[in-house]
Amino acid sequence: MTVAGTARAGQAAGRPKGRWIGDWRPDDPVFWETTGKKVARRNLIWSILAEHLGFTLWTIWSIVTVRLGAYEFTTDQLFWLVALPNLVGSTLRLPYTFAPARFGGRNWTAVSAALLLIPAVLLAVAVSDPDTPYWVFLLIAATAGFGGGNFASSMANITYFYPENRQGWALGLNAAGGNIGVSSVQLVMPPVITAFGLAAAGLVWVPLIVVATVGAWLFMDNLTTAKADPRDQLRVAGRAQTWIMSFLYIGTFGSFIGYTTAFPLLITSQFPEHGGLVGLAFLGALVGSLIRPVGGRLADRLGGARVTLWNFAAMIGAVGLVGLGLSARNVWLFFGAYMLLVTTTGIGNGSTYRMIPAIFRAKAVEGVDPADEKRYAEALLAGKRNSSAAIGLISAIGAYGGFFINRGFGTSIAATGGATSALVAFAAFYAVCLAVTWWCYLRTVGVRFVPSLASARV
Repeated sequence: MTVAGTARAGQAAGRPKGRWIGDWRPDDPVFWETTGKKVARRNLIWSILAEHLGFTLWTIWSIVTVRLGAYEFTTDQLFWLVALPNLVGSTLRLPYTFAPARFGGRNWTAVSAALLLIPAVLLAVAVSDPDTPYWVFLLIAATAGFGGGNFASSMANITYFYPENRQGWALGLNAAGGNIGVSSVQLVMPPVITAFGLAAAGLVWVPLIVVATVGAWLFMDNLTTAKADPRDQLRVAGRAQTWIMSFLYIGTFGSFIGYTTAFPLLITSQFPEHGGLVGLAFLGALVGSLIRPVGGRLADRLGGARVTLWNFAAMIGAVGLVGLGLSARNVWLFFGAYMLLVTTTGIGNGSTYRMIPAIFRAKAVEGVDPADEKRYAEALLAGKRNSSAAIGLISAIGAYGGFFINRGFGTSIAATGGATSALVAFAAFYAVCLAVTWWCYLRTVGVRFVPSLASARV
């Protein structure tokens, strides 16, 4: 066999040529067991590491702000420093979504990981100067938004590596590995800052960012099947399902990132006599992250829409308990209820994300005869491409919830001295999300929104 023939044979077998894989059929059971599973697992591992670090830099200001007492910023100003990375990161998620299809998943993962050096180093520079003005802090906090964009590109990329019946677990695991970065920051940073000063909050991540960048470049792969024209990908913006799921994702992931980043400041502002509890704030992000794959698995078994519906009901109850803890000035009721609230956001993250590929797969194969293997395979691939594009847009819109929650708390505290008004607004929003979930996906006539609803297990 010629060298060219050998290269083509290797590529057809799923082995990378120049880190590009030309033949990728994860829904083929034989291909998956012999070739696909190992390659997908390797890419998932490095994707999780890069995304984890993205979340740590994205949310690092949640813990840095409670250590900025020497700068005499108001509580509302501090909430702006926590909220701004959410705003920028949410906006960056849209271009980050299209980047893997344009440049390759492996290539973009390495680049996006390297960009995290910017907020890490700038943070160290800012806190090393006691005369750094507030507007400089705002600009540097905005650069932390690079970490928020990582999630969209990572999830859009990993979607292609796994078969449809494993995507709930794989996407949930990938997302949980990233989400837990919030917990890493809130657990590791307090003792690091105490021991080495605020500058270490940025510098400590630099070696890990370098490892993630080099590892992604050396060990991840690009898929030619993931290549897509951004104009084609943007067509999902014209579909009602994209916007319905974006709205629901504001209620799940937006709530997760909002509540976990607001937690330390909320404790210090509402229970200043219990400021030591900030050291336990990481538990909320940890539980919310670890429970996310469970939400995906429940959705695989029970249907994403059912799990999402009941989860929004639980979120309304949890918000009420948080408000009760605040009004009663009972810090332990507040803390326990807040943990429950973040747990429900994690379950909702997994269940809503599982709905996305199921919805777009059902739409893609509508009217296609499974017996026509070629057309059916093409329809499945089109469904995955649409799902990947939709995931990025949905994650971008959904992440804005993190900005709104932090600004909601900041505005409520500035206006009334407490967070109750914000909590009432959040509960009302979850009630609307519950109604939308039922109306679009669970009532009988909802089948007109998503064909083959039952078989898609939406």
